[in-house]
Amino acid sequence: MAESKPTESALLASKICNQISSVFTAKSPNPAALDVLVQEIADAANRNGRVFLYGVGREGLMLKALSMRLFHLGLSAHCVFDMNTPPISPSDLLISSAGPGGFSTVDAISGVAKSSGARVLLLTAQPDSGSSMKYASVVAYIPAQTMADDNAGDGEKERPLLPMGSVYEGAMFVLFEMVVFKLGEILKQSPEAVRARHTNLE
Repeated sequence: MAESKPTESALLASKICNQISSVFTAKSPNPAALDVLVQEIADAANRNGRVFLYGVGREGLMLKALSMRLFHLGLSAHCVFDMNTPPISPSDLLISSAGPGGFSTVDAISGVAKSSGARVLLLTAQPDSGSSMKYASVVAYIPAQTMADDNAGDGEKERPLLPMGSVYEGAMFVLFEMVVFKLGEILKQSPEAVRARHTNLE
């Protein structure tokens, strides 16, 4: 019986997953983003602080997904600009993302959080530059391609598999799943307890 060849979908999926996976095997002098996120969120929980999250575009969508899971873990998590977002205070944590190093709205939100005494965790692929760095209490470095270095328009002959900031955004999703898994252990949240907090208004 002839061995079946992988489908185009399987080949593309493998290439995309491998490209995102390579982000987590890259050598870096910076602390692992997983460790930074888990520590900061666990510390916020231990001081009964809330977690606020903000990002733009697809980065923002990834942070909204994380916010949902943090709520499922029993934390007080809020996406900035939601109608029921409370004021931020010194015991709280803001997690913001600026893959290319800075966005005007990320700068503004992070500045308000910092001036209010809250800790600001910045996710970025550009830890040595960018306008958002000056507001960060701590940085979680994701060594992935973003809009800042995708080289679009530089005469590339081959069409990129993951264009613009897709590698960074895909890495965010994978990173956040790891964060949720680790936090579940630290916060002693059983799968049953997590599932019980899922909405039934669907």
